[in-house]
Amino acid sequence: MTENPITKYIGNFIDELTLAGVKEAVICPGSRSTPLALLAAAHPDLNVHVHVDERSAGFFALGMAKAERKPVGLICTSGTAAANFYPAVIEAHYSRIPLIILTADRPHELRGVGAPQAIDQQFLFGNFVNYFTDLALPDAHPEMLSYIRAVADRAVGESLKEPHGPVHINVPLREPLMPNLDNQPFERMRNGPHISVTGSHATIHAEDLNALSTLIEETEKGVIVCGELQNEAAKYDIISLSKTLGYPILADPLSNLRNGNHSQETIIDAYDSLLKDEDLTSFLMPNLVIRFGAMPVSKPLYQLLKQDLHIVQIIVDPSGGWRDPTQQSSYMLHCTEREFAEVIVSSVAQNRSCDWLEKWQSVNSRFRHHLRNLEVEDLTFEGNLYRHLQYFIPENSSLFVGNSMPIRDVDTFFENQERSFRVYANRGANGIDGVVSTALGIYAATKEPVTLVIGDLSFYHDLNGLLVCKTLGIPLTVILVNNDGGGIFSFLPQTTEQTYFEQLFGTPTGLEFKHAAELYGGRYQCPESVAHFTDAYLSSIHRNGLDIIEVKTKRHDRVQYQRQLMETVLYEIRKEWTF
Repeated sequence: MTENPITKYIGNFIDELTLAGVKEAVICPGSRSTPLALLAAAHPDLNVHVHVDERSAGFFALGMAKAERKPVGLICTSGTAAANFYPAVIEAHYSRIPLIILTADRPHELRGVGAPQAIDQQFLFGNFVNYFTDLALPDAHPEMLSYIRAVADRAVGESLKEPHGPVHINVPLREPLMPNLDNQPFERMRNGPHISVTGSHATIHAEDLNALSTLIEETEKGVIVCGELQNEAAKYDIISLSKTLGYPILADPLSNLRNGNHSQETIIDAYDSLLKDEDLTSFLMPNLVIRFGAMPVSKPLYQLLKQDLHIVQIIVDPSGGWRDPTQQSSYMLHCTEREFAEVIVSSVAQNRSCDWLEKWQSVNSRFRHHLRNLEVEDLTFEGNLYRHLQYFIPENSSLFVGNSMPIRDVDTFFENQERSFRVYANRGANGIDGVVSTALGIYAATKEPVTLVIGDLSFYHDLNGLLVCKTLGIPLTVILVNNDGGGIFSFLPQTTEQTYFEQLFGTPTGLEFKHAAELYGGRYQCPESVAHFTDAYLSSIHRNGLDIIEVKTKRHDRVQYQRQLMETVLYEIRKEWTF
């Protein structure tokens, strides 16, 4: 009887993935994926995490890769299991996160003939992956072992090409599926050469940047807009550029420029609120915008860049993408932040006027002063939660923010501060699915405390993700902002449709989330005051296990209350300035 070649073939594939830099893998249980799962678990250089729900597993892997900026393996069986990865694959594509997706499949003779748990997995993820291939069936011939190692190296290389993204390797497997794990198989496999694959980024000639330096030097009223950055070190180049040019930095919370021990004197954290006021917008209107990173969360900023055709927009993207939803950019530069900053800083005069920058700084400072000193302590208003939370997030921890209202509230209420913590969110596709699991993946990668702020509908979408708190022993503090429905729709035109609004958009669920804490072995608290919330949060953040802190808020009063609050602050600013 001929020996099943699966051990050598799949073993060489897994081994080469580790040599190429894959150190973490998320595995979903299944039969057809048996050799992938067993050989991954047996490899001494691969750390595996088992997740029984594929949709949550995809986002868990995405969270790990988001934190590490390294490719993470994701393994499942054949059939609809792979389809459940789709939302995470889409998010990884738009967020530029490297994932290696390994989907087991039926052998070719069992495709399209009605075999059980067999669907068409060819190009399953369409254009949302950087690379797809359908492997040859396992074969122990030396040429096939060289082939499978080359595929592994290429998969990692393709995931790390700019822009980074997921790759999909479909793995047809014929029974018998059990590999032989005896006698340390990986030690006997490394006979051929390893292909080293390095990433690259777009670059630009200094001469092309020099042509822009004259325009920038002649423009006093410029701003730097900073969204989520792929490169942590880029913020120092951006800050240096800002100081040299005298341009304020409008910093989205995901840029992580608002928090840390770097210089923050040119960073503006209240621009979203300031640009909602017509007088202030006219007063602070720029002539030129230099944008780094993804488009920020702020809708007023987006509308300004979309509607004012006189603003010259320069977009700097080292990944060679096309991140311009305004479709109004004047220059699309494919180079690193450092390349751009160094050329511009060396080309412009060092004694530029600071009047324009000081105008932004003064208005921003007055806004924060008035907002900070408002005597508003009602915890049923969601804004108060964020006003207080920002001061208690531990150093060297992570804050993961849900979509819809939470990320917008962080944008509105979080100020610049010197404490260092990282802010994350899934803003590639901006979906509300998989948020819990992504936050758990952040912890799995960093081993540092994670605080998740999430709305009730988004929390409900990914309750399955909480299982790994129990099975993998992952601690998580969940701040559940429960307004019993879709709070963001109250800020949109749909709210004027009174007859069907609650049914179609408000969508209250009436769920008692304390039962979720019981189901997953967690602790539950429901504070009714800021003091109670503070005690609950501070006692949870360094504790093992799951903590759910539910803050019940008033969705129906939210819009009017916040608009009145902001109008009070903006009125005080208008009194202090002559426009």
